[in-house]
Amino acid sequence: MKNVHESAHPLVKHKLTRLRDKNTKPKKFRELVRELGALLTYEATMDLLTKPVKIETPMAQIDGEDLEENIGLVPILRAGLGMVEGVWGLMPSAEVWHIGLYRDERTLKPVAYYNRLPIAPTVSVCLILDPMLATGGSAVATVDILKKWGVEKIKFVGLIAAPEGIARLHQSHPDVAIHIAAIDDHLNVDGFIIPGLGDAGDRQFGT
Repeated sequence: MKNVHESAHPLVKHKLTRLRDKNTKPKKFRELVRELGALLTYEATMDLLTKPVKIETPMAQIDGEDLEENIGLVPILRAGLGMVEGVWGLMPSAEVWHIGLYRDERTLKPVAYYNRLPIAPTVSVCLILDPMLATGGSAVATVDILKKWGVEKIKFVGLIAAPEGIARLHQSHPDVAIHIAAIDDHLNVDGFIIPGLGDAGDRQFGT
């Protein structure tokens, strides 16, 4: 699908397999989420803009490149928190802005409960971090908030997606690139991804 990028990296496939395993304990689960977050962000940021700079090595002067764009990380609470540290390892200067959404278990629609974005955007690129793209409701709502805030370059970085979630996000915001470790088969009647990995938040936090 256009603007949907499913990782083919062997390390991503290996770590995702360990993540899916129902016997993986919360500590290891958190480590894998963090590592996968870093690997997928590496792939998602291949098109970041840079500017030329001159530096001195111990041996000579050379032309190098610095990042030109300010990056914002937007983890969707609470499961998205587990991906932040891995991304920060690659981009320690990235800002982190939290948006709290939960899915109403009856309607399966997102309900916003936390948003502390400043009045004007302080970043030019936002990466939405959420392990699961299931119904797509939370992702669409988050993009709506970020676009209203004034950010134009937005990407979704997740671990597992359902075709239904991809279709909904793409229909609402076709300009938002989706970077994912795997596209699964379908959603069940309760809105969970099949085969998926269960509830990413519960498995991270042992609840």
